[in-house]
Amino acid sequence: SPRSPAGMLPVIAGLLLAVAAGGRGSAAGDPESPPGSRFVCTSLPLDAAGAGCPLPPVPMQGGALPPEEELKATVLQLRETVLQQKETIGSQREAIRELTGKLNRCENADGKSATGTWKKELGKGKDTMGDLPRDPAQVIDQLSRTMQTLKDRLESLEHQLRANVSYAALPNDLREMLQRRLGDLERQLLSKVAELEDEKSLLHNETSAHRQKTETALNALLERVSELEKGSSAFKSPDEFKVSLPLRTNYLYGKIKKTLPELYAFTVCLWLRSSASPGIGTPFSYAVPGQANEIVLIEWGNNPIELLINDKVAQLPLFISDGKWHHICITWTTRDGMWEAFQDGEKLGTGENLAPWHPIKPGGVLILGQEQDTVGGRFDATQAFVGEMSQFNIWDRVLKAEDIMNIANCSTNMPGNIIPWVDNNVDVFGGATKWPVETCEERLLDL
Repeated sequence: SPRSPAGMLPVIAGLLLAVAAGGRGSAAGDPESPPGSRFVCTSLPLDAAGAGCPLPPVPMQGGALPPEEELKATVLQLRETVLQQKETIGSQREAIRELTGKLNRCENADGKSATGTWKKELGKGKDTMGDLPRDPAQVIDQLSRTMQTLKDRLESLEHQLRANVSYAALPNDLREMLQRRLGDLERQLLSKVAELEDEKSLLHNETSAHRQKTETALNALLERVSELEKGSSAFKSPDEFKVSLPLRTNYLYGKIKKTLPELYAFTVCLWLRSSASPGIGTPFSYAVPGQANEIVLIEWGNNPIELLINDKVAQLPLFISDGKWHHICITWTTRDGMWEAFQDGEKLGTGENLAPWHPIKPGGVLILGQEQDTVGGRFDATQAFVGEMSQFNIWDRVLKAEDIMNIANCSTNMPGNIIPWVDNNVDVFGGATKWPVETCEERLLDL
């Protein structure tokens, strides 16, 4: 059994020590032994065996360590036990050979006293050494078998440990579970990173949009402040000015900075004063690519004042060349080409079939005081306006007669929703000038 070597070793060691002590005293004729020495065989009690041959510690069972650690500790202890047994067997073989020779000398020695003494000492230990084999070769064989048994147990434990570590500690299910868990964590991390990137991009876009919106609002405010500053520097109000065109030339004119959108109806109103002869010329003209006479109001030579739309002509019953301020309004709609003419708040004429169903084209140039033969140019001095004008406004609808009357009699101020009369929307060229205009009431007194 595995416990047999541990139980036998103290007894064998006691026997060998006793034999060694007796051999030194009974070999009388041995030259290596001192004179008078003899071999004494003494039996040792079982309870005294542990004092000289300590047993290897046995690992505690049921400790706090995991099974794998206990197995490893057991294997290490068994390995140490095997190494100690190997060293012990090697030393015992040498001692057995030496003692065997000395026993032979003892048995062959001359003298009954020595033989009797040996037999007597050997008889005394019969009770305690009767379980040991008399032949040393048998002891060696038994120890060899015990060694082999220990080696087999060691290999079995190592195999079991490898099996426990490879399969019990990390089974396939556990490995797959760990891989799935790691995959889930990686996907969660990537998802969180992508979510953070999206939030960062969205925040950047919102910040950019908010910054752009803020900059646009600030620019509009700055532009409005600039307009008010420019207006207040020259005039009491941005619309309280007039454009003066004193000479009939082809280089004095004013230009509206804004252009017209596509229109299906409009109303144009302005205050003007002129005494030019023959004819006051062209108060305003609107030209687009491909049509220089998209909208024109003109009094040329001895002809009556005319309204041109898409180069179609309607004569208006207006009389404004007496050198006094007059309020003029003209309405038009593409539906049947209907038009109306107002002077000083009164409707003096109406008609239809003036460029019917023709929408006013967008993106053209609006000129004050000159008639355009090309977009924005080729002015004719004989058609130039001579005089002063103010409050030039355009709406994208036909104003009611009541509204026109209220504007003309100074009871309301209604700037155009398409083209309002403001200082920063009118540029003057060629010697045309801007001046503070008389009040609306003063213009009424001039009628």
